[in-house]
Amino acid sequence: MVLATALPAVLSAAAAAQETAQPNPLLTKGGWELGGQISHYEYEEPASAGFGGMNLKGDRVGVVGAYTATAPNRVFTRIDARVSYGSLKYSSGGTGTMDDVPDWIGEVRAVIGRDYLPGGSYALSPYIGFGYRYLYDDLRGYSSTGAVGYRRYSQYFYIPTGLTARFRAGERWVVAPTVEYDWFLAGKQESKLSDTGLGYSDADNEQKNGRGYRASLMFETRHWVIGPWMQYWKIKASDIVPIGGGLGAQEPENWTKEYGVELRYRF
Repeated sequence: MVLATALPAVLSAAAAAQETAQPNPLLTKGGWELGGQISHYEYEEPASAGFGGMNLKGDRVGVVGAYTATAPNRVFTRIDARVSYGSLKYSSGGTGTMDDVPDWIGEVRAVIGRDYLPGGSYALSPYIGFGYRYLYDDLRGYSSTGAVGYRRYSQYFYIPTGLTARFRAGERWVVAPTVEYDWFLAGKQESKLSDTGLGYSDADNEQKNGRGYRASLMFETRHWVIGPWMQYWKIKASDIVPIGGGLGAQEPENWTKEYGVELRYRF
C-alpha cells in the first residue's frame, strides 16, 4: 500500500518538473538559424537642378543566417547576416535605361537586448547594437542612349535600436512584430568613374547624414519562423570630390526601399 501510494506521487512530481523545464515560447530563443528571403527592391536618386534623377528596381533573392545566445537573466546577444542578389533595371531621365544590372547586398549586425514579461500572454524585447551594410552594383556597359556606366560600391555603418514584442497565438504559434530605427553613423561611396574611359578619376565620397527604418511581422513555432518584412533608408547628399578636368562628383540624396518575405529554420 505504501509503494502504490508513493509511485503516483513520484510520477506526478516528475511530470510537473518536466513541464516546468519547458522554455517559455515568449522569450528569445537561442541557437542557430538559417533561411532564405525574396524581396522587391527600389533605389532612387530624385531629380534636381542639373540632374535628371535615376532609379534601380527589381526583385531579389537572398540567404540569411543568425546565432543567438541567451542567459538566465533573460539577456540575449545576436549576430545575424544576409547576402542578397538582384538583376535590376536602371532608368534615368538623362541617360536612358539599362537592363539586368547585377546588384549585391551583404549585411552583418550584432545586437544585445533583454526579454521582459510584463504579462503572461506577451513579452517585450528591446535591443541595440551595431550594423554594417555593403552594396555593389555593376553598371558597366552602355545604356539605351549610349551613355557609359561604371561600378559602384556602397558602405553604411549604423546603430540598430529596436523592439520585438511576442504574443501567444494558440498552443504552437507566437506572433512577433518588430520595429527598428537605424541611427546612421557614416557612409562611404566609391564610384569607379575610370570604367567610363572618359579620363575621370574614381570618386570616393563620404555621407554623414541619414536614417533608416525596419519592420517585420514574424510567425514563430519551435523551429520555424516566417513572415513579411521591410527596410527603408534615406541618405542625404555626400561631400564633393574632384575627378579631374575641373569637375567634381557628389553622391546625390537618395532613398532605398525593400520589402519581402523571409523563412528561417532554427536548429
